[in-house]
Order: sequence, then structure tokens, then C-alpha cells
Amino acid sequence: MAVRGAELRLSTQGDADVIEITGEVQRVVAEAEVTEGQALVFVRGSTAAVSTMEFEPGGVHDLRAMLERLIPTAGDYEHNRLNHDTNSHAHQRATLIGPSETIPILDGRLALGTWQQLVLLDFDDRPRERTVVVQVTP
Repeated sequence: MAVRGAELRLSTQGDADVIEITGEVQRVVAEAEVTEGQALVFVRGSTAAVSTMEFEPGGVHDLRAMLERLIPTAGDYEHNRLNHDTNSHAHQRATLIGPSETIPILDGRLALGTWQQLVLLDFDDRPRERTVVVQVTP
């Protein structure tokens, strides 16, 4: 069972930037020539996450608003005090959502729902260069 993979390199704006990556992940699946299996999608870093959602302006707005209510940018964070930093909220949001998703592959396609897309979420308080690792397993 050979695992095939690729790394996607993405520039983000930070501050809860949401980038749709479904097409790029599907391209990796197609290049791997796997018809049945699974794709693991993982982002490196402790202030970013990978998830699925209906990627449209209203959904993105609502996700950002929910995260601001749950984990405010301007919260009182020990991480910021101890490290003379300003991005504890980014670490907490990334922990809540998580760094990866595993998606089944059926008939050579990601088995996502009609309105379900893969997204990279960057919560850091500055623009970043992110690496998303995609591994395809038969």
C-alpha cells in the first residue's frame, strides 16, 4: 500500500483568513490515481486549522463571528503575557478546530457533500506562508 502525497503552499492574510482548497486537494488525489481510499489533509503550525464547510460569504462571516464570540481576539491570555505575544486567540482557535481532516475517496473523487468544501483557516495575527500536507492512501 503506497502512500502518495504533496505539499500545498499557500499565502494567507491571517486574522481568520479562510481559503478554499478543495480543488487543489482533488488534484493531488487525481495525480495519485487512487480510486478508493482516503485523503489526509493536514496543516503545519499551531495557529492554523483545516476543516470542511459551505464556503460562501455568509458562512465565512458567520464562522468568523462565532469564533470571535467563543475566543475573542482581545481576550485576557496567559500565553500573551508569558511570551510577550498577541496571538493566543489564534492558538486556541486552531486547537478547537484542529489541524486535519480525513476524507474518503470514492471513484477517484473526494467524497464531500454538495455544499461541503475543504478550507484552510489561518488565525494568526499576521500574514503567513502555510504548508498543507496531503497524503493519499489506497
